[in-house]
Amino acid sequence: MPQGQPSVVPDDGLTTRQRRNRPLVVVHTGIGKGKSTAAFGLALRAWNQGWPIGVFQFVKSAKWKVGEENALRVLGASGEGGTVDWHKMGEGWSWVQRDAQMDNEEKAREGWEQVKRDLAAETYRLYVLDEFAYPMHWGWVDTDEVVEVLRDRPGTQHVVITGRNAPGKLVDFADLVTDMSKVKHPMDAGQKGQKGIEW
Repeated sequence: MPQGQPSVVPDDGLTTRQRRNRPLVVVHTGIGKGKSTAAFGLALRAWNQGWPIGVFQFVKSAKWKVGEENALRVLGASGEGGTVDWHKMGEGWSWVQRDAQMDNEEKAREGWEQVKRDLAAETYRLYVLDEFAYPMHWGWVDTDEVVEVLRDRPGTQHVVITGRNAPGKLVDFADLVTDMSKVKHPMDAGQKGQKGIEW
């Protein structure tokens, strides 16, 4: 298997193995397409390793069908790799009975509260916080608190956050940040999204 070689070896007192297995915070941001898809690609690799995965979809409507959701749910239930739990803000967080009366800001905060509970309990090995950059950008969830919670999370829990306008403090804190920049998109020429490409 190909292995990348780091350009710098920090003097941090860690062994190569300890450094390699350090839990990461990953951010996919920018205006280009593919932020969520890249995160779900990470989830596929995590599933293959047998890791339990928690997907929390912030912002997106329940009507928006994500192609990767069905695939990951089937894989998670197959018994061959890791488990997959999928939570959607748009259709109501499954653990909140009063969800129908909550506005989007409250729903986003409640989603973050559940993520915090799961991090404290080490429920998952990989967390996909899809479109979570938006609640921070809009001020619904405090970025300083997010960074503090992620910095102090126990165990070996990896977290990937997607969405445009990821706050600078989150970007500075994260271990891996990718900015998806758009060069060209069919919508620029008037073409609507299509099955198998957008969903």
